[in-house]
Amino acid sequence: MNQIDLEGRMAVVTGGAQGIGRAIAERLIASGARVSLWDADAELVERTAGELGEGTVFQVVDQVDFGRVESAARATEDVLGRIDILVANAGIAGMNATVVEYPVEEWRRIVDINLNGVFHCCKAILPAMVARNYGRIVNVASIAGKEGNPNAAAYSASKAGVIALTKSLGKENADKNISVNCVTPAAARTRIFDQMSQSHIDYMLSRIPRGRFLKTDEVAAMIAWLVSEENSFTTGAVFDLSGGRATY
Repeated sequence: MNQIDLEGRMAVVTGGAQGIGRAIAERLIASGARVSLWDADAELVERTAGELGEGTVFQVVDQVDFGRVESAARATEDVLGRIDILVANAGIAGMNATVVEYPVEEWRRIVDINLNGVFHCCKAILPAMVARNYGRIVNVASIAGKEGNPNAAAYSASKAGVIALTKSLGKENADKNISVNCVTPAAARTRIFDQMSQSHIDYMLSRIPRGRFLKTDEVAAMIAWLVSEENSFTTGAVFDLSGGRATY
């Protein structure tokens, strides 16, 4: 494992209790950062924070509720002193159905969590980064946000929104020592698969030229550099983790 220097940095990882979020948190801790795990699953996030070791803290956060996100940001700064790094990873897949058959409330739920939730986290945490003239933000989108997966329009559209949000934030803060980027992973075998039909899982695998699903530590490796001080120029960019699927 390459050693990325995050010594003394304070990070928030949303959806940090399991899967990709947990792998990211583990990599940041190994690189010297202190991490606050944000997750909606109170029992799981507390257990994960304990497993990741002394110094790892957590907040129970429903990122759809901006008030709770603001409170979590203040509480995290009280404990860690500041937030240097935000990895906005939390999201859901939602159900698989055609647009015509998609329930309106399910559409709204997915967009609320996957897009509005990322906006809420960035909006709550970014002002203090601006005040200190330092910050690194990585939003976790999806290759589906670039290409659009059939029977997953809500998920695809929400992740496309995260890509555009990232580009806007990057441009708005390009005159500061703040980098805002996103990653667009292909599917990784995590508990998010529990929300998908087997036919959709098979479809996603068939689209990956490497012929396998992404590993969570591969996502963490890329993000560890993106949130480091070395990433001092790139902002508003999209980094693919698609196993060759991405065509642009």
